[in-house]
Amino acid sequence: MTTKPVDVGSLKKGSYVVVDGAACAVTDVQVSKSGKHGHAKVRLTAVGLVDDKKRVAVMPAHEKLDSPIIEKKTAQVLSVQDNLANVMDSTTFETYDLKIPEELKAEVIPGVNVLYWLILNDKVIKQVQTQN
Repeated sequence: MTTKPVDVGSLKKGSYVVVDGAACAVTDVQVSKSGKHGHAKVRLTAVGLVDDKKRVAVMPAHEKLDSPIIEKKTAQVLSVQDNLANVMDSTTFETYDLKIPEELKAEVIPGVNVLYWLILNDKVIKQVQTQN
C-alpha cells in the first residue's frame, strides 16, 4: 500500500485521500471554527476513485490522513471480452485483465494504448491514448 500522510487541515478540493480504506478524490472541504476549548473540525466529502461511492468524514484539522500515491502507466489492449480488456503493460510487459469503464467501452478495442492508474493495488483504465 503506497501512501503518504497529509494534514486534514491542508486538504483542498481535488486532493486524493484514503477514506474508509478506499482511495478517494476530495470534492468538498468545510472547516468549522475552533470553539473555546476545542479544535477546528474539517468535514470532507470525497468520491471513490475505483467505485465512485460518496464518502463523508468529520475529524479535527490537526489529524493526519493517508494520501494514496497514484502510479500512471500505459498499456496496449490485446483483447476485449464483454467488459474486460486484456492489456499488456508497456514497460514491464505483464498482462492484466482490467474492467472497462462504461464511458470508454466504444473506444477500447484491440491494438489501442490506454492509460491506467495503479491505486492501492487496484488497476483502473482512465483514458484511451490517441495515435499520432
